[in-house]
Amino acid sequence: MLTIRSGDTQMPALGFGTWQLAGSDARRMVEAALGIGYRHIDTAFIYENEAEVGAAIRASGVPRDQIFLTTKVWTKFFREGDLQRAARGSVDRLGVGPVDLLLLHWPKPNPPIEETVRALNDARAQGLTRAIGLSNFPSAEFERAARASDAPLATNQVEYHPYLSQAALLETLRRGGASLTAWSPLAQGKVADDPMLRAIAEGHGKTPGQAALRWLVQQGVIAIPRTAKESRARENFEIFDFELTAEEMARISGLARPDGRLGDWLDPAFRWDAA
Repeated sequence: MLTIRSGDTQMPALGFGTWQLAGSDARRMVEAALGIGYRHIDTAFIYENEAEVGAAIRASGVPRDQIFLTTKVWTKFFREGDLQRAARGSVDRLGVGPVDLLLLHWPKPNPPIEETVRALNDARAQGLTRAIGLSNFPSAEFERAARASDAPLATNQVEYHPYLSQAALLETLRRGGASLTAWSPLAQGKVADDPMLRAIAEGHGKTPGQAALRWLVQQGVIAIPRTAKESRARENFEIFDFELTAEEMARISGLARPDGRLGDWLDPAFRWDAA
């Protein structure tokens, strides 16, 4: 499995996302993903499936130290004390020891990010997580958080796929030594019907989704596709036996458009990076 280094954190380049996977579906698919070979699992408090994710990890037979596990703290727990309690709650629900990465789920104007980042660092110091990072932070907010953090911010998890440019944010993160983790990397299934992606994929004996995921990891981006189908999880995993050319990479990047963003819950106090 290809890995991507962010500071002293080594993250598998392909993970399995669990957003919208509830109850037995979450447990079934996480266990299946680990059986396929995934070693990076992504969850969050707000997904309401941490207990099922942890149960699947324990049932999988895969040693815990071979799995990179991420969860996220929801915005209502961003105050000092609240955050540490929320982090401990997530660790307890997962039931597999400290997480590998703990993220702030979305930026929030209050409390000040400096207070929240201090609490996030304290959760790390308490041994609840090995690394810390952010999710859905534009460049300006990422840089402010990074200045407030004693520990390096390993990654920023944001929406990224062929229809949404993240060039400015990628530059910010690389300058700060952090990685980008892509949620909705298949544009919620839209890549499957793209004629240009299909043509590129067929040239490699692959599917459009596999081409889109390969495009991400070749940029040094981590991708966490989510599916409720074991066959699709297996397909998404099979992206390490081919390579896109520079011309193919550029053509896929050219699919980005101003209306490409699919999920926007950013507080009005903040602004996304310009495309």
